[in-house]
Amino acid sequence: MAVTKPLRDTRKRYYTVEEANRALPYVRAIVADVVRQNGVVEELQQRLARVGRERKKNSDDLYSEELTQFRNELEVEEERLNTFHQELKALGVELRNMEGLCDFPSLMDGREVYLCWRLGEPTVSHWHELEAGFAGRQRLSDKADGATTPSA
Repeated sequence: MAVTKPLRDTRKRYYTVEEANRALPYVRAIVADVVRQNGVVEELQQRLARVGRERKKNSDDLYSEELTQFRNELEVEEERLNTFHQELKALGVELRNMEGLCDFPSLMDGREVYLCWRLGEPTVSHWHELEAGFAGRQRLSDKADGATTPSA
């Protein structure tokens, strides 16, 4: 039985370390926007829930106008947050959590891996296997097995 290599998805963007670091200023700005905007959305959701709890079920609907205002504002802010997510998706960067953890698809030794970066780090300097997640994160410079650096 012949050994076959996995087929490379030609539609998927693979980053080298250098390409990921070149994209980082733009990615950093978008991720900072995501983190900030997520805070705005969460605050609005909490305010909406608080007003909803204070509202009396059989009242003259004194809170109706305020609820409508919060719902409209929340919808606008959620759409804005979605726009930031779409910008990252268009770059092929995968946001892993709302604290700013991101993965850049890459190839290492003929297999797919992720270059891993989190908001606040100066460069993309870590990687992990697809299923390993943050817990399996390794420094690129610690790769002692002589394998090649991730590349396109």
